[in-house]
Amino acid sequence: MEVISCRLTTTSTKRRLVLIPYLVPVLVIFGFSATAEESRADNDPDVPYVRIECSLKQKASEPGEAQTFAAREHFKEDITPTAEVRSSWLGATFMRRFAVKFETAVNRCLQTHVLKNPSNDNEIIGELGIPEESKLADIWDLLKLQANGESGVLQTNSAPNIFFVRDGKGDLGVVDVLWGGAGWEIGASPIENKRTWPPGTRVFSYGAD
Repeated sequence: MEVISCRLTTTSTKRRLVLIPYLVPVLVIFGFSATAEESRADNDPDVPYVRIECSLKQKASEPGEAQTFAAREHFKEDITPTAEVRSSWLGATFMRRFAVKFETAVNRCLQTHVLKNPSNDNEIIGELGIPEESKLADIWDLLKLQANGESGVLQTNSAPNIFFVRDGKGDLGVVDVLWGGAGWEIGASPIENKRTWPPGTRVFSYGAD
């Protein structure tokens, strides 16, 4: 088991990003399931062991059939009882830069980390060595599991859940997902803004193959 310790060069304060021991198998478009378990190191009660497992099973489809995710068809403000995902707010930047995307399905596992100290986007990317950006389809599949704010992999305690995603032009940005009580609130910001995320923020990324 591995424990990740962060030593960010921009400050003399020691920081840590802790890999939360959630097992998050993600099958974009085709289906989704997630389980969780907790385990802590004996010599450091605040740092869990790192454990990542994936179990993917793709639904049957015609050979060569491409599965496409059209973001605008899914991400909509809707807090009615019949909403597929209860969404109370979608930010203007998210709608303009990200909701225009069409994505091709991929079979990858997401892993989660939690910030122990305030960190900006570049510090997080540098520390975690994120090998590939997440997809909007990943976010949507997670939201469907917690459509009405139920407990699950996404935090619902007012702490942000963030994903590094490329926008419609191919530029890397951050999509943040927050449960606001009435519904999910989804915003976005460019990396160059160097927005600082508070302790407790959950970071989602693909693990290295």
